[in-house]
Amino acid sequence: MTTSSRSLIRRIVPYFSARIRWNSRLLSSSSAVHEPQLSSSEFPSPSSEAVHMTESCVRRMKELQDDEASKKLLRLSIEAGGCSGFQYNFSLDDKTNDDDRIFEQEGVKLVVDNISFDFVKGATVDYVEELIRSAFQVCSL
Repeated sequence: MTTSSRSLIRRIVPYFSARIRWNSRLLSSSSAVHEPQLSSSEFPSPSSEAVHMTESCVRRMKELQDDEASKKLLRLSIEAGGCSGFQYNFSLDDKTNDDDRIFEQEGVKLVVDNISFDFVKGATVDYVEELIRSAFQVCSL
């Protein structure tokens, strides 16, 4: 390796390290600005190898399931999102795939594919109702 190559690598490494830390922070707190503070009693005990659901998330999913003939699954996935990093994507699904991880609470199933699971393990899915919107969101504690 030449001296100029080493010099270039030394200059680039801090940039890439900072970008990786920045993207990691964005992913773990993508909705932190709009995220209300929830009481610790609303969250289940944390486990680093699971994705949890709050009572309001379970309640809203049960309401949605009552409107459907078949029980829907809440699917959580991660999408690459341009300049802002990653985005959480929620959808209602009828089936699971071979690479899915299933988390169940009070009969409500949350489905996360293996790739997305690496980004959301240990997080909690909440359902928040505000004046101008209502949505599922990922909360990292």
